[in-house]
Amino acid sequence: MHILADENIPLLDEFFAGHGDITRMAGRHIDRDALGDAEILLVRSVTQVDRALLEGSAVRFVGTCTAGTDHLDLAYFEEAGITWASAPGCNARGVVDYVLGSLLTLAEVEGVDLAERCFGVVGAGQVGGRLIDVLRGLGWKVLVCDPFRQAAEGEGYVSLDTLITECDVISLHAPLEKHGEHPTWHLFDATRLSQLKTGAWLINAARGPIVDNDALRALLRLREDLQAVLDVWEHEPEVDRDLADLCLLTSPHIAGYSLDGKIRGTAQIYQAFCLFAGFEPELALANALPARGLSEIQLEASADPMWALAMLCRAVYDPRRDDADFRRSLHGDVATQKAAFDGLRKRYPARREIEGLRVRLNGANPALETVIQALGAVLV
Repeated sequence: MHILADENIPLLDEFFAGHGDITRMAGRHIDRDALGDAEILLVRSVTQVDRALLEGSAVRFVGTCTAGTDHLDLAYFEEAGITWASAPGCNARGVVDYVLGSLLTLAEVEGVDLAERCFGVVGAGQVGGRLIDVLRGLGWKVLVCDPFRQAAEGEGYVSLDTLITECDVISLHAPLEKHGEHPTWHLFDATRLSQLKTGAWLINAARGPIVDNDALRALLRLREDLQAVLDVWEHEPEVDRDLADLCLLTSPHIAGYSLDGKIRGTAQIYQAFCLFAGFEPELALANALPARGLSEIQLEASADPMWALAMLCRAVYDPRRDDADFRRSLHGDVATQKAAFDGLRKRYPARREIEGLRVRLNGANPALETVIQALGAVLV
């Protein structure tokens, strides 16, 4: 069996070497000629997998080690009888950690108390749902817009217009849909962006085209009261450098790039592949994750809860490092900048998640316990 895989998928050999010959290549370079006689195609979000790529090929299983599927032509897969699998939720915690780190930086720059802000989450799926749980676990006010869940569940959701006009912070976690009942392509267009509250923060760690990048650039030039954090870009790997200059934090689509999340994605696709091929899985996620570099932190009961929140988050991950690396890459011509974008993703350093971090609390402090448990760390 011949397996063609994106070279950035971790632990390919550990999970798949026993099931076929593996060919690795850059995801953006996977084309019809590259497929050859491959029967299994393993990708990430940068590879468009559609009729043009697969028609007439030997591929019978497509696995994307990502949560999103907007790069897959699912209608063609069904027509052609091609089995496919994605990894929903694999990177959710990594994105939550990215948003938390961004909020801490925004709060420091603006000199505000996060507990006094109203948070809006657009999209309450795997990522948004986890973020909502953390923010509410911290006792903060959260409004949620998700038309699909609202139709199914009824109460507990607000309209997008309500969220925009009432929230101080808006974090985007909706899937990218260009058509259908609730399209999200340019969901935040010039009109909606203009309705942002004074001093609002906009965070996009979902898909670039959910926000009209041209409209956002024009608005940020006019309104110095607004702050934006962008991990995703409308035409990536090409980046609007003028827009990047106007953002407080930037990064090259790595919000969910935790080591745990990437390996989790590989493990989920491996499970789906084994089901497809009729193999009994031999490797589980728990056996594939390496030991943590930082396994435990001790806190005194006298510690300030907001200080502890910032310390715990940044002990694991601080997006300011990624922002600095990304800004240094935004030079040269377009081809150079695009290559640097992919290079940062390919060489991304190992980053763990807050979940699983052990926190030993010396003494009793209910407020500290609330912070630790809300973050998903392990209280010992």
